[in-house]
Amino acid sequence: MRLTKWLASAFLITGVLLAQTTDTKQPKLKSEKEQIAVMAIFNAAEPGARITATDALITKFADTEFKATALFVATASAEEIGDWEKTVIYGERALETDPKSYGTMLILARGFAGRTKEFDFDKEEKLTKADKLANTALELLKTAPKIRPDIADDQWETQRKSWISEAHEALGISAGDRKKYAVAVASYKSGLEATPGNANLLARMATAYVDDKKNDEAIATVNQILALANLNPQVKAIAENIKLKAEAAKAAK
Repeated sequence: MRLTKWLASAFLITGVLLAQTTDTKQPKLKSEKEQIAVMAIFNAAEPGARITATDALITKFADTEFKATALFVATASAEEIGDWEKTVIYGERALETDPKSYGTMLILARGFAGRTKEFDFDKEEKLTKADKLANTALELLKTAPKIRPDIADDQWETQRKSWISEAHEALGISAGDRKKYAVAVASYKSGLEATPGNANLLARMATAYVDDKKNDEAIATVNQILALANLNPQVKAIAENIKLKAEAAKAAK
């Protein structure tokens, strides 16, 4: 492989790194063999293969500057296949390597909040982790650099706000798990400020209203969902079900 191609590939991978962290240090490749190992991660079509390629990279090249990037990819890949245990393992390793990886924080915050059950013995520990991760990600996102300098400002702002919305969603789920429904609603509203018309957040907010016995607010929120253009049929069905519950609860009073 010619050196020019090698450097071009390295530049593209660096762009991926900047999408996940506020650490703007440019990672460097030390050899062509390391470059091939790094590219194997991003060329892998399946999440399991990306995890295998990550393990190979950090085993063969323990001092690679792409370790944080690789571990983030492995974290996201483990989440994709629904392996929560591996998601946590790779996520924690990713944050040890790069404490500014807000992408990793969002994955873990979402997972800890969403997978916590009412009677888990370590419920509060997991929700505290979710809150800390989400809040730290929010702070980092205030100054997060663009993925690449050539991306338009408005495109970057849209993406940044999407991640901000994810953090608020995790905080809302965590509050709901604690049955603090007013706090959950406030978190979802903050998320909606970043991504107006977000059907998923609106549905979560409507559910929180039902749980808080605020059925009129729940119905009004569902009506906002149903008024959205190009609404996903599955989301529509969820919204209609929430509305039925709210109307039934209201009629039972």
